[in-house]
Amino acid sequence: MSGREALDGKKLVRSPSGLRMVPESRAARSPFGLEEPPWVPDKECPRCMQCSIKFDFITRKHHCRRCGKCFCDKCCSKKVPLPRMCFVDPVRQCAECALVSQKETEFYDKQLKVLMNGATFFVTRGTSDKSEVMVCRLSNNQRYLFLDGENHYEIEIAQISSVQMLTEGFTPGGGNSRATGMLLQYKVPGLEELKQIKFTAGEDFSSNKKLSASWLAAMHKATKLLYESRDQ
Repeated sequence: MSGREALDGKKLVRSPSGLRMVPESRAARSPFGLEEPPWVPDKECPRCMQCSIKFDFITRKHHCRRCGKCFCDKCCSKKVPLPRMCFVDPVRQCAECALVSQKETEFYDKQLKVLMNGATFFVTRGTSDKSEVMVCRLSNNQRYLFLDGENHYEIEIAQISSVQMLTEGFTPGGGNSRATGMLLQYKVPGLEELKQIKFTAGEDFSSNKKLSASWLAAMHKATKLLYESRDQ
């Protein structure tokens, strides 16, 4: 296992929101992670921020661990896993945030494994007209994209600036289109201009066609999470 592949040390920390298993080094955090939000101070929320019921000794206030807003028990009763903030156990979330977190569970339970297992593509670098058959996969620590063929390339996930999915077949509603590849632009430390690399699922790999399509779909979801983490 290479240095870039190695899983980083983690530590257990307790926050007001619950127990979290976080990387010992901030630089080692997952590019898909989210920071804990600051809680809306109790004195600033006399009423539930969803249903507007007034808080008192009977109606107590609770903070959503994902957005930090203040709610009554009825509006913030769900306890849902939140791996993007490294919580060990499911945590209390408002209905809106719980729905988002539940959808993300599929990425962490299924699509992340698809990315780590890898898939085979024709890979073209820059403006070259030559492509190379490579296995592309996400590193175990989620921080690098590894490309292995005759050569070996590494792309730091945090340095990806844009991802464009390449499709074929279309209808007015886009229902029949399918992903056949992707165009990825990324930064290289010390260089001003962006690097570009193209992934194409080859027809020659019919047995891996479904796997490549699944990998592209997982990468599409990963890109959305990456953008969200940056915009936080």
